Amino acid sequence: MEIKPAPLYNRPVAAAAMPEASQHRWIRGARALGRLFDQFVGAITIIPVLAVVSALPVLNLLSLGYLLEASARVARSGRLRDAWVGLKGFATLGKMVLAVWIAVLPVRLVHSYWRDAELIAPGSANATILRVILVILSVAVALHVLWAVVRGGKWRHFLWPAPLRLLRWIGAEWDWRKLWSSVREGFRQLRLWHFFRLGALGFAGALLWLAIPVLILMAASRFANPGVSFLTSLLGSILLGGAVLYIPFLQTRFALTGRFREFLEPGSARRAFRKAPFAFWIALAATLLFALPPYLLKIELTPDEVAWLPNIVFVLLVFPARALLGWSLARAERRETPRIWVSRWAARLAALPVVAVYVFFVWFSQYLNWHGSLGLLEQHAFLVPAPLLGL
Repeated sequence: MEIKPAPLYNRPVAAAAMPEASQHRWIRGARALGRLFDQFVGAITIIPVLAVVSALPVLNLLSLGYLLEASARVARSGRLRDAWVGLKGFATLGKMVLAVWIAVLPVRLVHSYWRDAELIAPGSANATILRVILVILSVAVALHVLWAVVRGGKWRHFLWPAPLRLLRWIGAEWDWRKLWSSVREGFRQLRLWHFFRLGALGFAGALLWLAIPVLILMAASRFANPGVSFLTSLLGSILLGGAVLYIPFLQTRFALTGRFREFLEPGSARRAFRKAPFAFWIALAATLLFALPPYLLKIELTPDEVAWLPNIVFVLLVFPARALLGWSLARAERRETPRIWVSRWAARLAALPVVAVYVFFVWFSQYLNWHGSLGLLEQHAFLVPAPLLGL
């Protein structure tokens, strides 16, 4: 039996669907670009925010808590991209700041014209007119920015002020309890107390390990006898080298489990190391070596007004190190049996020069630091994420 092909006019026409499919493709591409842009803005917003917060005494524990939370999230998932905690919120903040900066450009422009007019002819009619325009424009822009933030702070809110909605909002009866509830909910979503607690306990746990070695190193510089000073420095350096082998991984385990007693159980770090020795070595090398460049920033005292600027360098270095710590612990958690003894001992031997270089830089930094031997307290690789004395 011969089967005849269907007539052309009965066949489904794929060409008719092409424009719609192409349109969907463009929409998906635009949305993907939008997501990439949001992620980019969020990433470049996180760095300066952490840098500014890390320059503020006591509040810099929030930065440490954020970094520990980043390590914990990577340790849970094994994905390095999960280290960007709250990326969507930071993206919203970054876009809002950019929109505000654009919105105040007219005010800055008129302000520059008014200053020029005052310099050329103080008290002239032109200067007076420009001053009136500046005041009116400043009030208008301030109200526009406030209204855009109240509506959600999106770019469309800054582009179109929606005046009719503003008039209805002003004339409506305000529910202060609902407004206060929304403000509290916003602060609750920031999880500031969680980050502060995590940073404070992580700081305290690291300090338990660092207190004795650092105090011995500080005492060594007080001895007038060179032999006694050398032996004391050697003892403190050995103890410090042993401590830095454990502190990063104990902090990560504490952030993962939330139990402070993780700092008192170094055996858990050793058992995890046996399962992923090279991953642990990579994370340790990144943590210690990335912490060395900020020591050069201690040679001169940074003014308080720009104390956050050097912290950007540190945050850019410590953030990937914290992510790698979580990654190494995730690899260890996925394995049930230790690796062969050759890989374990190779990783141990490879860790010795890394630790030696770090300890030498820490010991030598007291002779370069503006604060002298007190600079030994600035163990920024494990304590507050600030390359200068912050706590």
